[in-house]
Amino acid sequence: MLNWVKPFNIFCFLDNNNYQFQQPEFDFILAAGEYNSIQLQKENLFERLKQFSLDNQDWLFGHFNYPSTQKDEIDFPDAYFFVPKHIIKIKNNKVIIDSLEKSPEDLFSEIEKQNDFIRRELHSEINIKSSITKEDYFEKLIAIKKHIQRGDCYEINFCQQFYADNVLTDPYFLFYQLNQNSPNPFAAFYKLNNQFCLCASPERFLKKTNSEVISQPIKGTSKRNLECEEIDLELKQQLKTSPKEQSENVMIVDLVRNDLSKVCTEGSVEVAELFGIYSFPQVHQMISTVKGTVENQTHWTEIIDACFPMGSMTGAPKKRVMELIEKYESGPRGLFSGSIGYVTPENNFDFNVVIRSIFYNTTKQKLLFKAGGGITHLSEIEKEYEESYLKVQAIIKTLQ
Repeated sequence: MLNWVKPFNIFCFLDNNNYQFQQPEFDFILAAGEYNSIQLQKENLFERLKQFSLDNQDWLFGHFNYPSTQKDEIDFPDAYFFVPKHIIKIKNNKVIIDSLEKSPEDLFSEIEKQNDFIRRELHSEINIKSSITKEDYFEKLIAIKKHIQRGDCYEINFCQQFYADNVLTDPYFLFYQLNQNSPNPFAAFYKLNNQFCLCASPERFLKKTNSEVISQPIKGTSKRNLECEEIDLELKQQLKTSPKEQSENVMIVDLVRNDLSKVCTEGSVEVAELFGIYSFPQVHQMISTVKGTVENQTHWTEIIDACFPMGSMTGAPKKRVMELIEKYESGPRGLFSGSIGYVTPENNFDFNVVIRSIFYNTTKQKLLFKAGGGITHLSEIEKEYEESYLKVQAIIKTLQ
């Protein structure tokens, strides 16, 4: 599939890597080619996207950048959605092909003729740097904790950036390696002309199925020990019972409940699971599930608009912490902590949270990735610094 999709300027590949507990609609889905599209800037973004969706009652694939006053360094637009020419869906070993240009049989034959391995076609040494020193990181977190002590906010998601310049590499091979090193339920490989996002996300932002909407924020992370099952289970239990991680999680759950209540029917928003602990290749995560019911006339763009950006990547209260993120983080987030996903012709949708991701611009030869965590009054700065590196282990391993 990855070899077949290489000639396309635009594609979106979403893979759940067999994590069935997230109740995916497909094992994976690939949208390739652009039949119609819209590129959006912040001004009137959701109004324009709603009209585009009403004019194109079809599958839509695309992304939302994290809203920032600064321009994305990789050059992803604030939002972009396209009606694909070809869609390939896999569910329970059944292949479903929809194409506006070719018969399903011809398209399947094209894919079958491709090599079943990914060859690395281009690679140069990648010299990774951090955008801030450890001392700067500590100073910023001390300042952020003072905001929390003054009552400016309760929790803030603070991230640091890693980058490399003059990078000549093969994003197709890198994504294959990243997905091998860190298979996650909301993996995405997204190409928009010269911009690539290689995503190994464990987190869902929002999913709508008929009248039900669910959000599954992640707040709470623990390293794993794959060499000793007993120690690994102990680390998992420590995460489950950690007062710091629970307080972090419940604050975001309350924020998500508030966001969903703006568009869901009165009294329908509830917490389906609180403090669920789930294991992934590098980490254990604390995941909660919030759900609600929407009316039939509520358009999908209105639901996204009410909840975006996701609380797990901002903090609380959302407006104030977004101002502090702009002040203290080095460099714009761009597509990081934005969202990639799809919308069906029936206005159902599934969108991820873009974290644990590599961003690459082939023209600029610039590559970057980011990581961070939620800061509360209980946060220990040294541990927060270590956690940010824990979250990018798979990316660094892939790049090296």
